[in-house]
Amino acid sequence: MTASGPRVCVIGAGSSGIASCQVLHARGIDFDCFEKGSQVGGNWRYGNDNGMSSAYESLFINTSRKIMEYATYPMPKHYPDYPHHTQIAAYFDDYVDHFGFRDLISFRTEVTRVERAAYGGGWDVTVKPVDGGEQRTGRYDAVMVANGHHWDPRWPEPPFPGELDDSVDVIHAHYYRTPAGYEDKNVLVVGIGNSACDIAVETSRVSRMTYLSMRRGAWIVPKYVGSKPADELAPGWAMRLPWPLQRFFLQLMINRVQGDPTEFGLPKPDHRIGEANPTVSSDLLPRIGHGRITVKPNIAALEGDSVRFVDGSRQPVDKVVYCTGYKISFPFLDPQLLDPSGDNRIELYRRVVHPQLDGLYFIGLIQPLGAIMPIAELQSEWIADVVQGRASLPPKAEMVHEIAQEQRAMRKRYVASKRHTIQVDYWPYLRQLKLERERRTPAAAPGGRPGADDRELQVA
Repeated sequence: MTASGPRVCVIGAGSSGIASCQVLHARGIDFDCFEKGSQVGGNWRYGNDNGMSSAYESLFINTSRKIMEYATYPMPKHYPDYPHHTQIAAYFDDYVDHFGFRDLISFRTEVTRVERAAYGGGWDVTVKPVDGGEQRTGRYDAVMVANGHHWDPRWPEPPFPGELDDSVDVIHAHYYRTPAGYEDKNVLVVGIGNSACDIAVETSRVSRMTYLSMRRGAWIVPKYVGSKPADELAPGWAMRLPWPLQRFFLQLMINRVQGDPTEFGLPKPDHRIGEANPTVSSDLLPRIGHGRITVKPNIAALEGDSVRFVDGSRQPVDKVVYCTGYKISFPFLDPQLLDPSGDNRIELYRRVVHPQLDGLYFIGLIQPLGAIMPIAELQSEWIADVVQGRASLPPKAEMVHEIAQEQRAMRKRYVASKRHTIQVDYWPYLRQLKLERERRTPAAAPGGRPGADDRELQVA
C-alpha cells in the first residue's frame, strides 16, 4: 500500500467492471481501469470492438429491469420491463457519466499479464495499447478481475463423432448476429439455454425448418405471468422460505402457466426446478406448437451434410449453431497460478476471494438465478471495505473450509455440468455478501456508504 492509500487495478469495463469503478471512485480509492474496447458495456455492447461481445441484434434482457438495475442508479422508468441491448448499453453510458469516472478508464488497452510482485507485495499488471505502442507495467495493492465469463466459446466436449462437410456452415452462438443467410435453410441449433432458444425462435421465422437438439430437458420459464414479470412475482419474505418450499411454489407456477414440456416434444427434465439454470422464453413453446421448430434429442454423429441423432433419425442440415456455453478464462494469468480450464471451476471464498492469492479479487464471476449487475455492485462494496481496512477476511483455513462446504452444497443442489460451477441463488447470495461487509475490523468505523445495500435491506 502506498503512503497515500491503496492502489487498485480493475480489469474490464463491462457491467461488473464499471460497478467496481463506481464504488472505488465514490470511496476516493486510487484506481486504474483497463478496457480492451473503445466503449463501456462489455457483452451488452453489440459489435463491441474488444471482440468479446456475444450479443445478437435482437437480444433483450431475460431478467426484468427492476431486478437487473444497479441499486445506486436505477434504470429510467420509461424503459420497458425487458429492455433491448441498445437500451442497456445506453444505461451503462449514463451510469458512467453520471458518476463521472469515464476519464479514469483506459480504453483500447489490453491487460496482457498479471503476476505477483517480485518484492514488497501486491501485483504487477502489464498492459499494451491495442492500436500500437509500448507495453507498460504498474504496481497495485489489489486487482479486481471483471473480464466476464460469456466471451470464450466452449464447443461440444467431447466433440461429436464424424464430420460435416464444407457445404454446412457451423458457428458458435458467440458469433451469431442476425438471421440473415438462414432464409429457407435447414437450421440446427444445439442447446437448450437462453441463447439457444432465442436463436432457434428467431431463425425459425425465416428458415425452411429449425431443429433444436439437446442432451437433456430444461424447465422453460415465461417472462410474464399475467401482466407481471415472472422474476418480480415473489415478495421479499418468500425469498427467505426454505428452498424446498420455494421450489414447490415455483414448480406449481410453471406447471400452471407453461404446462407439461413433454406435450411439446421436449424431453422431460431429469432434474427438479432450480437444480439447473432455467431457460427463460415466452416464444419457444408457441414456435414449437406452430410447427416451425422441431425438437430433436442429442447428436449421435455428424455425417457429411447431415446429422444423425441418438433416436436413429437423420436430418440434412445447412446451418449449425452450437449454443454450448462458455469457458472461464483469464488469458493474463499464468496457468500455474490459476487455471480453470479443466473443469471450468475456480474455487473462491464467497465467489470473489482466492484464499492463496492475496489482493486478487473476482467481480461478477457468478451465474445467478437473477441478474449479475447488483451482485457485482455489492461485491465491489465488500472488496472496497476490505481494501480500506473497514472489513476483514476470515483466516485462510476458514475460507478454504467454507469453499469446500459451498462446493459440496453445489454438487448436491445442481446438475453436474460445467455450466453450473459458478451458480448462486440471487437473494441468499446478496444476504451473504451483506454479512461479509459486517465482518468489521476492530478499528473500523461503520462501513460503506449508503445506497448499494438498499436492495438487500428491502428483503432483510
